[in-house]
Amino acid sequence: MDAELLIANGRVVDGTGSGAFRADVAVCADRIALVGPSSGVAPRRVIDARGRVVCPGFIDVHGHSDLVLLAEPHHAPKVMQGVTTEVIGQDGLSYAPLTDRTMPPLRQALKGLGGDPPRLVWDWRTVGEYLDRFDRHAAVNVAFLAPHGTIRAAVMGLDHRLPEPPELAEMKRLADRAMREGAVGLSTGLTYAPCSYADRRELVELCRAVGRRGGYFAPHMRCYGARMEQALEEVVDVAARADVPLHLTHFHVSFPTGRGKADHYLARIDRARREGIDVTLDAYPYLAGSTFLAGLLPGWAHQGGPAELVRRLSDRPTRERLRHEMEVTGSDGLSGVPVDWETIVLTGLPSRSNRGLIGLSLRQVSERLGKPPLDCLADLLVEENLAVTCLIFCGHEENVRRIMQDPDLMFATDGLLVGDRPHPRAWGTYPRILAVYVRQLGILTLEEAVRKMTSLPARRLGLRDRGVLRPGMAADLVVFDPDTVRDTATYEQPRRHPEGIPWVIVNGQIVKDDGEPTGALPGRALRSTDS
Repeated sequence: MDAELLIANGRVVDGTGSGAFRADVAVCADRIALVGPSSGVAPRRVIDARGRVVCPGFIDVHGHSDLVLLAEPHHAPKVMQGVTTEVIGQDGLSYAPLTDRTMPPLRQALKGLGGDPPRLVWDWRTVGEYLDRFDRHAAVNVAFLAPHGTIRAAVMGLDHRLPEPPELAEMKRLADRAMREGAVGLSTGLTYAPCSYADRRELVELCRAVGRRGGYFAPHMRCYGARMEQALEEVVDVAARADVPLHLTHFHVSFPTGRGKADHYLARIDRARREGIDVTLDAYPYLAGSTFLAGLLPGWAHQGGPAELVRRLSDRPTRERLRHEMEVTGSDGLSGVPVDWETIVLTGLPSRSNRGLIGLSLRQVSERLGKPPLDCLADLLVEENLAVTCLIFCGHEENVRRIMQDPDLMFATDGLLVGDRPHPRAWGTYPRILAVYVRQLGILTLEEAVRKMTSLPARRLGLRDRGVLRPGMAADLVVFDPDTVRDTATYEQPRRHPEGIPWVIVNGQIVKDDGEPTGALPGRALRSTDS
């Protein structure tokens, strides 16, 4: 048998959770052709994987590379850590479907989330056209969730109100079209405008539209703090009423209100499963969250779009309302918990005059500038035209460890790639799991960790030919050293690549060769219509 590639002498962890075994892996074109003894195989290239693990490529089920991947298609942050597929369109906020009317305000509002690459040509409007941009023009595969907020904006603008029946019908039509053009489900971000303006009925109707075409519901819940109980009940109820699978994105139990409560929420998820709801979840192995700074503001402040938000931030009486809501009662943008300014750390400020504030908490910024933290936040958002990113240190390690042991928990980076000092999870999530939670702490076995990175997310996405290492499957593969693999990215130096992952293969082509990116762009848009 002729083969383009033979990975010899490796320890195969096939993604199913079964025990590792010794085998050679042969690749023909973009498929795995053989797993076993390789006598009779005539390869063009041999990789000696002695002492190393060979497994399916990692699937980042929650990423934010929606624009960066178009502008920087070699995608080193993900390729270098073994990611071969990324799911974008998260949190209800993305860049398709667009209209000529909604593209400018969304582009401005989401600068702090996805950036605004200067040479990017915005020549798409539909989901199908957007996905076409990735085919054979990216180092990794891409799957897409139809974003609730973007669909809502296309029909209703950024108004803070409920849809009229014809508007809801049009939103359902756009969600259905997104699925027909390849989306794998519907995402929403219920702490982010305009998603936060929706009621339960709107969510149920949209979920029914995507569920009829095999999609799933991926909510960023309304609250992860003071009202997390009610927030979880809401999305479970939506999934039950719409009869759609539920995927709980970046499921962290955080803030002071969440300490020690992981078991409580996991028990509620188990009850939902017993009630017949297909529930999965994802998480990242860090204690800090990451978002755009404006996202921490209450939903009402965003009414009317970015220009109106900037106007409100410049208005003194409105600032006093914001101060009371964020510091005393708790903003919906901060999960209903009164803000601790020390926990919010600035990571991205485009203006040269503000660069010296990067890495400081808003409490430290307040002390340096001699004005209250809320005024620092408002002034920076106005000066930077909203393009500010931040970290929020709100997690609990005991909850992280407990949640990752749920059998239907998969891993995700939730990584923003913009800003001067972004979250290290975009560069280090998968090697961190393997180094810290498998090798050092033994929280997971190697086989179970790999299952959570491969076949489990592939099943959620409906990818029948990925996630498991066996003949006939797509040749998305990772070769790593289980004894030396580790993350090196830190909060201070987040763009450092991991160690111990010498080879990564996407659709049969090597994208990382002996530790170095090759420049190959074999990625595909993995459309639901292809499954």
